[in-house]
Amino acid sequence: MYYRKGNIADLPRLKELGIITWSQFRGELSVEHWEQLSATLHNEQTYEELLVTGKSILCETSTGQLAGMTFLIPSGNPTVLYPANWSYIRFLTVHPDHSGKGIGRRLTADCIALARSSNETTIALHTSEMMRPACHLYESLGFKIEREIGPRLGKRYWLYKLDL
Repeated sequence: MYYRKGNIADLPRLKELGIITWSQFRGELSVEHWEQLSATLHNEQTYEELLVTGKSILCETSTGQLAGMTFLIPSGNPTVLYPANWSYIRFLTVHPDHSGKGIGRRLTADCIALARSSNETTIALHTSEMMRPACHLYESLGFKIEREIGPRLGKRYWLYKLDL
């Protein structure tokens, strides 16, 4: 596996990976919630905004297949979930064919290292009950549940935080 920074030329492949990976959750969502998520996944602006705002880390196989991606959003980009002084991880995604190979752990650890090298003091993320293995991964890397947040897509979600 090869890890590198993502760029705008990767946009079509990021979208393809997002659609493939997140489609595995279709059966866990109501039709309405799946349509909402699917619209986000199919919108190139979703990925373009993450590339422009954040720092992308990609994982490719030796044959050039995109196996994983994530985005570290630096502090100064507050949302309803994240205060302005927090950095946060968005859209950690691993292709189903490469699940269980440590890619998610490596991408998350790389985000933590990148946040530290950028002098961030806090890194956070949010995840849902659909992603129980991800919760275990984040906790094993030192993240703690900050609080449960309101439901999204009809599912329970939690905000995780790690002080750097």
